Amino acid sequence: MNVIENNSETILDELIKDSKLDYLRMMKSAAKSVLTGFEPSNFKDVYLSISREQGEELRKLIVQRNIKNVVEFGTSFGISTLFLAQGVTETNGKIITTELIPSKAKKAKENFERAGVAQSIEVLIGDAMDTLKNHSETIDLLLLDGWKDLYHPLFKMLEPNFHNGTIIYVDNADMAETRDFLSKVKSTDKYELQSQFGGKVVLITSKIQE
Repeated sequence: MNVIENNSETILDELIKDSKLDYLRMMKSAAKSVLTGFEPSNFKDVYLSISREQGEELRKLIVQRNIKNVVEFGTSFGISTLFLAQGVTETNGKIITTELIPSKAKKAKENFERAGVAQSIEVLIGDAMDTLKNHSETIDLLLLDGWKDLYHPLFKMLEPNFHNGTIIYVDNADMAETRDFLSKVKSTDKYELQSQFGGKVVLITSKIQE
């Protein structure tokens, strides 16, 4: 394991531990949101992270498919991004990740610097429909792990950047809004869907003919 991999693993261990301890705070935020309406600001201090198992599978996927151009919706504090970075470090790729809440983006950048992978990651701050609206590069992997009502419009906006074999990794696939998005995708013959992690994740693979 090289220095970058070692630093990345150390920081991931710290963040994942913090994310587990954060569970009670997330429940309190969720309870408050029942009364006030769910808003991203309710979760500005909450990790909302993928699991280590998901992260390790993402890293393997990137290496096995030689994925180079990754776009991530929902940086949060950067746990998923660090797993993505472990992959693109091996494929000489890059990541564009976007986060709505500035304080989360700031902390994520600090984590990337500490891990020694910041040079592979571009962090965009703001509404993803704005930060990614002019994205013009080919996308090999799109990770959807942000606000669920944006999954479909973001998918449609970025669809022109997909190629035959582009993978869309959909987290929280078992949530109602996500299931609605997936049903719309499934209604076309342009994509294949594969369920993982007991239905929590769905991999969408593009069959667009080039």
